[in-house]
Amino acid sequence: MFKVTFSFEDGSMVETFANAGDNLLEVARSANVAIDAPCSGNGACGKCRVQLKSGELESKKTLHISDEEYQAGWRLSCCSKISADVNVLVPDIASAYKSRMKVADLSSKEEIAIFENAKSDIQLAGIELKNSLEVVDVLMDVPSLDDTMPDNERLTRALRKYLNINRVRIPYVVLKKLPDVLRENNFAVKCVIRATSDDMYVYDIFGKDEDVVIGGLAIDIGTTTVSAVLINMENGEILAKSSAGNGQIRFGADVINRIVESQKPGGQKKLQDAVIKETINPMIHEMCKSAKFPKDHIYRMCVASNTTMNHLFAGINADPLRTEPYIPAFFKTNSLFASDVGVDINKDAHIIMAPNIGSYVGGDITAGTLVSQIWNRPEFSLFIDLGTNGELVFGNSDFMMSCACSAGPAFEGGDISCGMRATDGAIEACTIDKETMEPTYKIVGDPGTKPVGLCGSGIIDVISELYICGIINPKGKFIREGKRIKHDKYGMGSYILAFEEEAGSVKDVEITEVDIDNFIRAKGAIFSAIRTMLTSLDFDVSMIDDVYVAGGIGSGINMQNAVNIGMFPDIPIEKFHYIGNSSLTGAYLMLLSTPAEKKTYELAANMTYMELSTVPIYMDEFVGACFIPHTDTSMFPTVMEEIQNR
Repeated sequence: MFKVTFSFEDGSMVETFANAGDNLLEVARSANVAIDAPCSGNGACGKCRVQLKSGELESKKTLHISDEEYQAGWRLSCCSKISADVNVLVPDIASAYKSRMKVADLSSKEEIAIFENAKSDIQLAGIELKNSLEVVDVLMDVPSLDDTMPDNERLTRALRKYLNINRVRIPYVVLKKLPDVLRENNFAVKCVIRATSDDMYVYDIFGKDEDVVIGGLAIDIGTTTVSAVLINMENGEILAKSSAGNGQIRFGADVINRIVESQKPGGQKKLQDAVIKETINPMIHEMCKSAKFPKDHIYRMCVASNTTMNHLFAGINADPLRTEPYIPAFFKTNSLFASDVGVDINKDAHIIMAPNIGSYVGGDITAGTLVSQIWNRPEFSLFIDLGTNGELVFGNSDFMMSCACSAGPAFEGGDISCGMRATDGAIEACTIDKETMEPTYKIVGDPGTKPVGLCGSGIIDVISELYICGIINPKGKFIREGKRIKHDKYGMGSYILAFEEEAGSVKDVEITEVDIDNFIRAKGAIFSAIRTMLTSLDFDVSMIDDVYVAGGIGSGINMQNAVNIGMFPDIPIEKFHYIGNSSLTGAYLMLLSTPAEKKTYELAANMTYMELSTVPIYMDEFVGACFIPHTDTSMFPTVMEEIQNR
């Protein structure tokens, strides 16, 4: 048995013990030490770098670590085995996905504008903003020797009289409070209830003079990032907003790796704890602290996520999703409560879930489709959600078709050597001077923040600029030389955005030919899915009236740059609209409005799902799209014109 110490840049450390031959990454996972491993530890991504400070590791050499870095003690934790007592440094970049939780500044109008606009749009579509939760004042007769009715029956009778509903349910947590609250307030109280036409549920009871706000929680559980808003259920006011990396990411960047991990002994509980105990509950704590709001006053929650995340969140076996015939345990369910899964809000809070429509088209897409409102327009519109899976919906008020493609984690920084999600230090926008090849970039965070890596929107910009400036060819290979271009001993080229001394990390911030190749495949998956779906309907790109792009990959996407690299079709730029995290916005609308919730179920039921893997032309389309912008450049006339004019 050997002692393993994980040290961090802030001076803290975690100590644990391991046997000889144990894998260092697995030891870290067992000790709940966050080390980013998008490839789930197969040595492919190079993100799980740690530095040997003392002791010994049995660690093989990999292409991700240069000879100089190896001499300086850098190792991949997934390729290292315990052979003695050891102390390793876990750099911030390796655990950034977990450590950089962000609670939004709601004084910024941009943070809440998207939700206010969504409320207005949904009302204009004829959907009422109302739900079944309310606070009611209840006045009861004080008991006496002539009136010996028990407290629960007294409250039940008063509520029945107030709302003319026969069935009233009082749970244990309310029953426990009942004697004290009634007598302290002379039997004049406030109740938080959920009322339907034939049923009433009492969530809580308070004194008549207490100021009671009904809280609701909307959550988008992304494969890489989790986002949430805490709201006032009576008027939709945003009380707090937060985002954090999904703690599950250390078990792999994609859903397949996580499903595989969940099948190991104790894996199902481990994956559920990673998203609830390590991610969602800390976010709830920070939002409630920020808003000075009691977490027990959150009485309803809405989750929008892909089909796999839904299963892992609920602690339900997801393995059938990855094996033919790809059947989930559920598409929609109304049977989940906070106490069932350990979400740290009111124990009786009902959890509603945006419905899935396929094994790989989930509730995040149905919620996003609600927000895009392509169902409410006669024009043909395309909705695209950029994430680990690229999901698309095409249609209008008469029909909608959806499909999903495996884009991989590149849009959220995975599979990219310096990739990261859109948190502090991420380059989110970039231009490059054609003559000098010098970059100018915008960084997420406060002024003066040093660059650490590239998020999705920044990667799109950099690759577009490299291509338009003639620095790389259509295959993504470097064809110019300069101080910003370097080649390793294997001949692989890279472009340096920030040298080590300028960066906020332990190495240059760069994008390599391997990174570009990974991203070309990701963008190729999106474009080929668009083409395949349109072709199956006998449409072409000229018939698209509007394109709605969603996904939390930065503060916005430069649509022209996305067209330049062949990710989106070459149609007029004014047809593109970036709508941000539509999954979270959709969850917010479903939470606030029962009619919006029902509309989302209706959209899911009426949407046609196309399985791309069964369409013969898809692979041909994909191969053709794995160039910049495409093997058929006639499909991108404006891009070719820009290259000639620049």
